[in-house]
Amino acid sequence: MTVLADKSLEPHRLTSAQRVLSILGVFDTENLALSLSEISRRTGLTLSTTHRLLNELRCWGALSRHSDGKYSIGLRILELGTLAPQGGQLREIALPFLHDLQHATHGNIHLAVPEGHDVIYVESLRARDTVPVPSRLGGRWPMHATCTGLVLLANSSQEFQEEVLSSKLRQYTVNTLTDPDALRHFLAEVRKSSVAIMESQLTYDVMAVAVPIRGPRDRVVAAVGITVPSASITPHSLVPALAATARSISRALGAPSAVAEPAGQRPPAHWQAREVKYTAPTARQTPRVAGGVA
Repeated sequence: MTVLADKSLEPHRLTSAQRVLSILGVFDTENLALSLSEISRRTGLTLSTTHRLLNELRCWGALSRHSDGKYSIGLRILELGTLAPQGGQLREIALPFLHDLQHATHGNIHLAVPEGHDVIYVESLRARDTVPVPSRLGGRWPMHATCTGLVLLANSSQEFQEEVLSSKLRQYTVNTLTDPDALRHFLAEVRKSSVAIMESQLTYDVMAVAVPIRGPRDRVVAAVGITVPSASITPHSLVPALAATARSISRALGAPSAVAEPAGQRPPAHWQAREVKYTAPTARQTPRVAGGVA
């Protein structure tokens, strides 16, 4: 979602920091490159002020200017983003395990963290010769529309869940789960089982599977997911590798429940993943949630 300057504030009343942030905020997945006039119009800043700030941001490396005169986010922003504890450090720890997971499953792998009502992909590994997905490093999507987002939402507080469910939930396909009651039921099942499977939720003909990653004190801090073409493989064959990957990353993050258990001792219940599958509605019927041992 594009972040625009607060229209209740006159441009001359904005602080210097607010003006800079309003410029950076107009870029998103649907607006990767914008012209001077487009940025000026979206921020409400004058052309002269916009041009001056754009030049300063470009010199610092926060923006890049293309041969056609349009601007896009610069590499300096990416460099700073990798320093975020919830993103860059997590990615560095998780990356070897994610590569192993992709090698074992041949699917698209996503590592996501929560940000407001959305999830941000702090890593996205694309497999060759598989289903194309609109995911990328740094990509942002609403929680309700992605499998990783639903896992994170399921493990959040009841108050936050209701806050999200009471907001406007965008529908990306006819299968996107947007009904609050159906979502509440699905989230309860996901929280209980620690794994979710979705069909064509964000993109058609795509099956997504996701599980939570836990940090210190066993708090869910991220989610790891995989996407493959629908009907190309059974979800049951993906869940064990995905759960093992999440447990390895959680162990590296210091999650108490992810440490190696003594011989003969069963792992905690949230590591004994069972399938919770969202079955795509037929003829726009109410979505059905099915559970089973994975």
